[in-house]
Amino acid sequence: MDERVQYAYLSVPAFQKRLAEHPVGYLPLGTLEWHGLHNVLGSDSLQAEGLFLRAARRFGGIVFPPLFVGPDRTEDAGDGNQLIGMDSSDATRPHQQLPGSCYWVSKGLFLSLLESIVAQAKRAGFICLLADGHGPSRKAWAEMAPLWEKQYDIILLSSVNDFDPLTYLTQNDHAGKIETSTMMALHPELVDLSRLDPESWPLGVKGEDPRTSSIAWGEYLIETTVQSIGRKLQELGL
Repeated sequence: MDERVQYAYLSVPAFQKRLAEHPVGYLPLGTLEWHGLHNVLGSDSLQAEGLFLRAARRFGGIVFPPLFVGPDRTEDAGDGNQLIGMDSSDATRPHQQLPGSCYWVSKGLFLSLLESIVAQAKRAGFICLLADGHGPSRKAWAEMAPLWEKQYDIILLSSVNDFDPLTYLTQNDHAGKIETSTMMALHPELVDLSRLDPESWPLGVKGEDPRTSSIAWGEYLIETTVQSIGRKLQELGL
């Protein structure tokens, strides 16, 4: 049975023990968002959480509950509705409201939420917090992390600021080969490539062709990234 590393599932004694051993927190930045017909709507959250669960079980630390809200670009559709994120991507032709997306909050509100989590993590005794996941959310975190580090006296790690992009490999496309392979490795029962038309490019998908995805490639992406996280924590003495 896998060791419990999720914050929400820990008793007070278990929390105190894990925190004393490795005062590291992991915050999955997720969404409920279109990830093609072949992936589930919570793919961002599931990938980030799955990666962090592996890291926490291997190197210690505690995984926070995933966030299911985040910022993204918006555009007036001209009919009184808003196009959000992938709705207006070059990969979505014609531009349209993609089914299932339900995550958008303003960047200001999102940053307020993140800052509150940072402050509470510091209060709870964490020395380091790594957050990553949904692209616009990871960028917002990276933008503010250096300021909040100084303000709250806590180490805030970002895939953008603190890791070599050649070793932090997860979630670098949108429902393409990277994300789909990662989902196949973590949750194979939630991916169905048969839903994709073999003759045309999948709607709202960016990156390499998801039809070439595999569990083996997903495992490579996850393990390379987990090892990179481990090296960073070792450098920090955590």
